[in-house]
Amino acid sequence: MRAWPSSLRARLTFWYAALLALPLVVFAILCYVVFAHALLDRTDRFINDALAAFSRELVAERRSATTVEEAMRTTVDEVAFHDLHIAILDSSRRVVAMTAPSDEERITARPSAALAGNRVIAALRTHDIATPLAMSVATDLGPYRVVSQPLTVRGQSFGLTGTYSLADIEDVLQRIRRMFVVAIPLLILVAATGGYFLAKRSLAPVSAMTSHASAISASNLHERLPVSGGDELVGLARVVNDLLDRLENSFEQQRRFMADASHELRTPAAILRAETDVTLSRAHRGEDEYRASVTVMRDAARRLTRIVDDLFLLARADSGQPVLHREPLYLEEIVHDAARGVRQVADQRGVRVALGQVSEAPFEGDADLLGRLLLNLLDNAIKYSPEGGTVDIGMTHRDGHYEIVVIDAGPGIPLEAQARVFERFYRADPVRSRAETSATSGAGLGLAIARRIAELHGGKLELAESQPGRTEFRLTLPEAPG
Repeated sequence: MRAWPSSLRARLTFWYAALLALPLVVFAILCYVVFAHALLDRTDRFINDALAAFSRELVAERRSATTVEEAMRTTVDEVAFHDLHIAILDSSRRVVAMTAPSDEERITARPSAALAGNRVIAALRTHDIATPLAMSVATDLGPYRVVSQPLTVRGQSFGLTGTYSLADIEDVLQRIRRMFVVAIPLLILVAATGGYFLAKRSLAPVSAMTSHASAISASNLHERLPVSGGDELVGLARVVNDLLDRLENSFEQQRRFMADASHELRTPAAILRAETDVTLSRAHRGEDEYRASVTVMRDAARRLTRIVDDLFLLARADSGQPVLHREPLYLEEIVHDAARGVRQVADQRGVRVALGQVSEAPFEGDADLLGRLLLNLLDNAIKYSPEGGTVDIGMTHRDGHYEIVVIDAGPGIPLEAQARVFERFYRADPVRSRAETSATSGAGLGLAIARRIAELHGGKLELAESQPGRTEFRLTLPEAPG
């Protein structure tokens, strides 16, 4: 069984009630202590004032009495205060005079301060009568307040003691305690109820967002969460909606990717099947016919293999699987090898590959993937260069980066297509991409793979410029890839 509520609404209500209860209880305790102390101070002032009045009356009575003790007994009998017991002790702690119980106390048999005074005299016998005293005494008759003052009459030292019942004060304090015991839980309950409804209302947008989010699936990714509530909830809704935007774009890209991949794979597969069916449809064919048919099937199989390899490379890179085999290398060697590798394709198209000045460029990366990147760039440049044109490739070193540029003199990329040239399966000129001799698959994956390889090495590939007669792709790699 869970002791801590799992509902956020219940947790907010609990903390709201707890944070309210703590200061409320502390405030009640402080009020109680201050009020009790004020009542006790008031009692002490009353006793002190009564003892002072008794002392003045004793001085007046002493003028007419024959002895000091007679004056004290007469004053004790004549000066009476309600619920106040007065006792006088001499220097030997002997009781000289003491208030007797009143008639009301005798009739009602109510515990009196006089009786309590008798109980506390024993404690006062150990007290120095010359030292003022104020203390509370708990007896079986109830709590009492005892105040003792030194009294000097005709050079003799006495102790004047007043004992006052705290029953009324205790009754008031008990009522206050009962009121706090009832009122504080009631206030906390009311506050918790209000806090619950406030939390429910405040979290209503979250519930609405939850219900909308649970209804969103792959079939309705275009729907978005309602943006309402406070700033925090509005920010949360916008973040989730942005996430849904990215998911929708990713799903759409995956759908296009699957459709394009199926289409690209179907073409060489259809060629293989058709050529096989044609070859097997006749019982006897000449060697030249068989050779021509096998050549067609070989070219289709090679194109199919290149497409599968490209898709496998992209899938591994997208899934986060390691595709790099890092090792020390020199980029200028990769550039030279790529330029030599496309020379046969360039000769078939009547295009010249011009290698500019390159400098020594130590690097750490995957030589095969970097070679594939440059091969894709060069093959793409050769494919779109006019017959007799030139493809320039060069490398520079600046600001801690290596820059490799590939420039062709083709017709350029249309402005509306420049933002999509790095998309998978995108071809600005599908007819030429399929028809021309190529060192790549021709499926529109070359630039997408090239950019992905650059990113895996901590660099970037971008279309620096494209206009009729000049298209430049720029590869930037750091000296120490991140």
